[in-house]
Amino acid sequence: MLNKVVKLCISIQLITAILVPAVFAEEKKASEPTVDMAPNATSAVIIDADTGTVIFEKNKDAKLPPASITKIMTMLLVMEALDQGKLKMDDKVRTSEYAASMGGSQIFLEPGEEMTVQDMLKGIAMASGNDASVAMAEKLAGSEKAFVQQMNDRAQQLGMKNTHFANPNGLPADGHYSSAYDIALMSQELLKHEEITKFTGTYQDYLRKDTPKPFWLVNTNKLVRFYSGADGLKTGYTSEAKFCLSATAKRDNFRVISVVMGEPDTKTRNAEVSSLFDYAFAQYTNYPIYKTGDALGELKISKGEQPVIPLTAKHQYGILLKKGEEGAGIRHEVQLNPDIKAPVAAGQPIGKIVVYKGDQMLKEFPLEAPVDVKKAGWWTLTKRTAKKLFFID
Repeated sequence: MLNKVVKLCISIQLITAILVPAVFAEEKKASEPTVDMAPNATSAVIIDADTGTVIFEKNKDAKLPPASITKIMTMLLVMEALDQGKLKMDDKVRTSEYAASMGGSQIFLEPGEEMTVQDMLKGIAMASGNDASVAMAEKLAGSEKAFVQQMNDRAQQLGMKNTHFANPNGLPADGHYSSAYDIALMSQELLKHEEITKFTGTYQDYLRKDTPKPFWLVNTNKLVRFYSGADGLKTGYTSEAKFCLSATAKRDNFRVISVVMGEPDTKTRNAEVSSLFDYAFAQYTNYPIYKTGDALGELKISKGEQPVIPLTAKHQYGILLKKGEEGAGIRHEVQLNPDIKAPVAAGQPIGKIVVYKGDQMLKEFPLEAPVDVKKAGWWTLTKRTAKKLFFID
C-alpha cells in the first residue's frame, strides 16, 4: 500500500513538472504578439515614444535604403536650429539652381525663388519635397555636403548604429542606408519638438497662396486622415527601397511610433502600420510622469550670469505599462548634477529624471540645460557676494 502511495505522489509530481511550466509558457506567449503583424515588410518596429521601449520588431537592425524617410533627420535639424535661435519660421530661404534641379517628389521650386522656413517645412513634411530639403540644407549649413555631415554626426549622437546618410532627401545614393529601429530613434527625437505635428499631421494645405498659381499640398501619409490619432510622420518610396513609412499616433497620453520598410505597395504599408498601432493601443498604456510645461524645479549655476534657471518639461515623460498593470508604487525623482558651473551651453547634460517602482529603477530620462548661461563678470560676482554677506534672510 505504501509503495502505491509513493508511486502516486511521484506521478503527480511528474505531471505537475510537465504541465505547469507549459501553462505558464503559454500565458507568457499570449501576452506577446503571436503572429508577424507586418508579414510583407522587410523590417518593422513599433516603440513607445516616451521611453523608446520596443513593443514589436522584425529585422529591426537590417540596413536598408530609407528613401524619403531620410527627411525626418532633415526636419529634426531644422527644428533644432529653430529652438537654438539660428532660424525663425518667417526667415526667407532662397532656392539655388542645384536645389531646384532635384527630381522625384518636389514642390517645383524655381532657381532664385524664396519661401519662408515655415513653407519649406510644409513642402518637406507634406509633399516630401526633395528640392525643399536641399534648399533648407543649404540654408542651414551652407552646402548639401556640410549638412549631410551634420546629419551623420546627429545620427551618431542618437545611437543610430546602422545608418549612414549621403543626402538630405533620400534619393538613391551609394552608402545611403538606415534601419527601422534607427528611424524610430530619430522619429522619437523629432517628436520632442511637438510643433512638428502641425506640419506632419495636416492632411492638406497650400503654398504660394498669394500668387496666381497656388500650389495644393496633400499629405503623402494618408493615415493622418484615416487612422484615429495619427499625426505623422514621413512616407518614403523608391524602386530600390519599395514603400516605407515612419508613422506616429497618439491616444490620450500614449504615443507610439511604427516604422515599416520594404512594403510592396501603399495599401499594404498602411494596413500593416495600422495593425501595429492597433496592437499597441490594445495591449499597452502610458503612466504619465510629467506633461509638457510642468515645473521640474530650479537649476543652480555657480558663477553664472543667471544664478538660478527654472526648469520645465520640454516634452511629455511617461512610463509604458501593460494594460491591467498597477501604477501603484511608481515614484520619480529629479536628480540634478551638483556644482554646475558657468558657462553652461544649451543642451548640456544637467541631470536626469529617475522613475522607480518600489526600489526597482524603471527608467532614466536625461535632462539638458534649456538655455546658454554665461559666466558672470567680476563686478556681478562681487555684488552677489556682498549681498550674501550683509543681507542674509
